[in-house]
Amino acid sequence: MLLLVAVVSGVVLYAPFTRKLAFGTVRHERSRHVRWLDLHNLLGIVTLVWLLVVGSTGVINTWADLLLKVWQKTELAEMTAPYAGLPPVTQLGSMQKVIDLVQETEPGMLVRYVAFPGTNFATLHHYIVYLQGDTPLTSRLQKPVLVDAQTGAVTASVALPWYMVALRVSQPLHFGDYGGQALKLLWALLDIATIVVLVTSLYLWLKRGKAEAAKPAEVRAAEEAV
Repeated sequence: MLLLVAVVSGVVLYAPFTRKLAFGTVRHERSRHVRWLDLHNLLGIVTLVWLLVVGSTGVINTWADLLLKVWQKTELAEMTAPYAGLPPVTQLGSMQKVIDLVQETEPGMLVRYVAFPGTNFATLHHYIVYLQGDTPLTSRLQKPVLVDAQTGAVTASVALPWYMVALRVSQPLHFGDYGGQALKLLWALLDIATIVVLVTSLYLWLKRGKAEAAKPAEVRAAEEAV
């Protein structure tokens, strides 16, 4: 969230800069401080959209455990309400039969993984089979199917709520783990550009502090009065 604040404040500071120089200008004939300032502004504005995407999706990803618990306490709890108070199952049905039944119930979907009863991603009385599509987008949007662990009957098949969909979609955007090696290389280059922006901002901040300290006391007093 601090990164998002820094990006937005950087855009506000960049606006007056664009009225003085053409976009992408780096004044090589000027001092090192000016060259670093120009480079900082150039890389910052070029990576603006990417930084906003990575920053916002990063915030969403930090809420992953919280969102999962909300889903378990609301939608999942409603689906399993008839089983409330019943003792945990002691004898599990065939998992292969569960998978076969789910694939018949949801044709065209692929099994991502199966959560066993009593684990964090299931309930005390159900297998939960998480399905996914076969396209770049639907492969990220999992669909849980609840199967009674003893009888092997499908008890519920629902789509994830909007906040879990937002979480699933944000993960590939944040990590860049879709689109093959080309996108991973682009993400790496943008990471490097971001590191340069951070380093140059730190350099400019330190140089400004030294410049302020070097000013005569009379000049500093006059600036503070203004």
